[in-house]
Amino acid sequence: MSITPALDRPQALGLLARAPADRLTALFPDLPPHETLRAPEVGAVMVRGRQGGTGAPFNLGEMSVTRCSVRLPCGTAGHGYVQGRDKDHARRAAVLDALLQTSAADQLHASVLAILAADEAERRAARAARAGATKVEFFTMVRGEDQ
Repeated sequence: MSITPALDRPQALGLLARAPADRLTALFPDLPPHETLRAPEVGAVMVRGRQGGTGAPFNLGEMSVTRCSVRLPCGTAGHGYVQGRDKDHARRAAVLDALLQTSAADQLHASVLAILAADEAERRAARAARAGATKVEFFTMVRGEDQ
């Protein structure tokens, strides 16, 4: 089963990872029965960057992440990776990832992912508006000797 045509698995995992943990908990408070394959554990990953987005890659620094893997009673496995040290957020993301591979995907898309996507779009628009307020536009006037 697929998640939905509008949101594939990597997009859904990214949305779950970027979602504020408290908002995810509010939208999906009760975790269904599941088996822990890999308990939530905190580690670090190297973050890489590129000069101007196209230059040679360089190591920017390390970032802490938490990962978790679970299996539902039906055998479907799910994985969650989140920035920071929030073990509950990683477990919730892993359980949702597993559920999104089952017949519950459409219902979860409507009740959780669509709301998280709308929240994220709103946060991005607000950030863009704040940045846009500082934009300065320059223009050149034609001088008499240039004609």
